[in-house]
Amino acid sequence: MTSASRSTEVLRYTAFSTDPGGGNPAGVVLDARGLSDEDMLGIAAEVGYSETAFLIPSSSGERRFDVRYFSPKAEVPFCGHATVASAIALAERTGPGELEFRTPAGTVPVTVAEGSDGSLRATLTSVEPKVEGVAEADVREALAALGWAGDELDAALPPRIAFAGARHLVLAAGTRERLAELEYDFDRLAAFMRRLDLTTVQLVWRASETVFHVRDPFPVGGVVEDPATGAAAAAFGAYARELGLVPDEAVLTLHQGEDMGRPGVLTVELRGGDPRVRVSGAGARIPPTPE
Repeated sequence: MTSASRSTEVLRYTAFSTDPGGGNPAGVVLDARGLSDEDMLGIAAEVGYSETAFLIPSSSGERRFDVRYFSPKAEVPFCGHATVASAIALAERTGPGELEFRTPAGTVPVTVAEGSDGSLRATLTSVEPKVEGVAEADVREALAALGWAGDELDAALPPRIAFAGARHLVLAAGTRERLAELEYDFDRLAAFMRRLDLTTVQLVWRASETVFHVRDPFPVGGVVEDPATGAAAAAFGAYARELGLVPDEAVLTLHQGEDMGRPGVLTVELRGGDPRVRVSGAGARIPPTPE
């Protein structure tokens, strides 16, 4: 690392939980001016979380930022949980309200509101999403890497690739037990995902009309599993609407991280007449580890 990266302050926040031990932890650098790509990748690797966000304040407004996201292995175009974490970190310093994050995937508005108990909750609005089919041979390869059988899928939720800032393959388990057992071929799944330019594979199980349990293997980021994945939640909202699983206007609840011991809750909102997807959640600062 350079001297600039060594002197950079890195905050640690969890997203989609008010408990620092729940949700998905993210590194947050509120002022990344002067850091090179190599610096940012090195910081992300040292932090070791699935993502670290690097913010560069914009000259066009104090609540506008250019944002880049790095996993320990590579840069990704968009990360929902690091966006939520960054927004809450900013709101603790400058107050709740509207923010604008200009990401490699596009501009993402974020609103932070304070609850009656004083807790902060951030809502991001995704870029315009897309949903596309996936070849049967690719589904078979994904299942083989996961160690899943074809008859363990839920036929009512067919495989698709969904995008709302990053690409995710959506696969639906037929039972909660199938979702709970995740032991996959890390290298094989990573190679498959790189070939299809996937950020995660989103594994889902439908508990009720609007409640889902989800898990996200993330080997391309050097992480076995992501504990709470905002970008995938946005993509899944687009998927659910595209397939007619939910009305054009709906609020979905996604539970993630339970099987990892880091439970989190992601709220996905679909609005009629607006193709974008809103994802919201709470957050909390992770206390520094005593030296």
